[in-house]
Amino acid sequence: MNEVLKAIKSRRSVRAYRQEQIKQEELEAIIEAGIYAPSANNQQPWHFTVIQNSDILRYINEKSKEQMAKSEIDGIRNMGANPILDITYQAPTLVIVSGKRDSITWRADCAAAIQNMLLAAESLNIGSVWLGLVNFLFKWEGEAAKLGIPEGYEPYYGVAFGYKAKESQQNAPKRDYDVVNYIK
Repeated sequence: MNEVLKAIKSRRSVRAYRQEQIKQEELEAIIEAGIYAPSANNQQPWHFTVIQNSDILRYINEKSKEQMAKSEIDGIRNMGANPILDITYQAPTLVIVSGKRDSITWRADCAAAIQNMLLAAESLNIGSVWLGLVNFLFKWEGEAAKLGIPEGYEPYYGVAFGYKAKESQQNAPKRDYDVVNYIK
């Protein structure tokens, strides 16, 4: 099977990591894959904040959960109150992808960059998971600036990366193929 198609079909969200940090050259390859994502008018409106400091990762978890615990949504509030939950799954690397607010389609462009990074990680046998809950951190005033996110950029999502604690034997959930129509 084609290696790209193999990575697409075999990639799974990983929520258990070894604490060993991923190699710098692997990290750079993953980030480069994000940089090579398509973007409207080639604006490349993304910024990548790479966090590998365990104290800062713990801080992000704690501050995000504080905000989650205030949510009006029961499920989010319960997760925020869960002392065991770690929103980054104790991955050794977190990349926060932010988008330039004044670009045309920064959210879609950043999503494409994230997908490229997820696939690159899978091709390197590195686990990853797309994280929405890290956005709760940015409900606190000034947190984006503390992490060096440039002015004019909005944090979009996070992605956790690390060596998989165990190899997934899990097959992809059944896919619905009844989602296509052809006009020829």
